[in-house]
Amino acid sequence: MADTQVDEKQAAKAARRADKLARQIGSFAKEHGGAEGQIAYIGQRGARIVLVGEDGGWGDLVAPSHAVAKSAVEKSGITVHEDFDGEFAAKVKTGPYEWTRMAGIQLGGPKND
Repeated sequence: MADTQVDEKQAAKAARRADKLARQIGSFAKEHGGAEGQIAYIGQRGARIVLVGEDGGWGDLVAPSHAVAKSAVEKSGITVHEDFDGEFAAKVKTGPYEWTRMAGIQLGGPKND
């Protein structure tokens, strides 16, 4: 009986987390004129939901599991891609900060101190 109560509590907690993530995804989509996403497994930490807005803005959220991430994107109603490549990846717009942060340090560019 105790196992059933624990499972129910865990399921309720996962559902609340999925609902919160879905609201955050919805807010991002509203702010960026719509959004698409991709779920990536990141090990014991859970799953990363990468979001790309219609305006090229991007961001990410972390869910405690792939199941919670999948539930969140389904509840939010966004299009979900299997991979982060091709036309989907090409929608991302980056600025000087991202370039110096991602490549500039390795290529001798300015440091972001």
